Amino acid sequence: MRARDDKPAGDKRPRRSAYDKALALLARREQSRRELRTKLARDGYASDEIDDAMQRLGEAHYQDDARFAEMLVRSRIRQGYGPQRLRAELRTHDLPDDLIAAQLAEADADWLAQAREQLQRRYGDSAPQDYRERARRMQFLVRRGFDPATAHAATE
Repeated sequence: MRARDDKPAGDKRPRRSAYDKALALLARREQSRRELRTKLARDGYASDEIDDAMQRLGEAHYQDDARFAEMLVRSRIRQGYGPQRLRAELRTHDLPDDLIAAQLAEADADWLAQAREQLQRRYGDSAPQDYRERARRMQFLVRRGFDPATAHAATE
């Protein structure tokens, strides 16, 4: 099985530059600098060619980690994840902590309302019958990325 960029035997077309490859990836969806670097390196591009491509993409504002973080935060909030989960996912993209904090602050999300909505979607309108059920619901919220205080308040 051949890789996506491998050419069939006899194909004389030149290989795309790292810049063109990265631009094609960005045309599909926003990507972090780290993601693009990893994908380009995996495809066998030289480190200096990757550096040049990343610099050009940044200068042209085609790749922007702040825009990527904003898109990811909006998407994950719609999916029902809490701030701790968002922070952890953003850190996996090597985004600076100040950018992460700014994006979470700008998200303007009501985390308690989000947590209650997740409980309602998962468990319906029924109230927890005992301490054990309440603890189970709190654990569900914590796994989704809500802090324990928000999970406690949502299960009250």
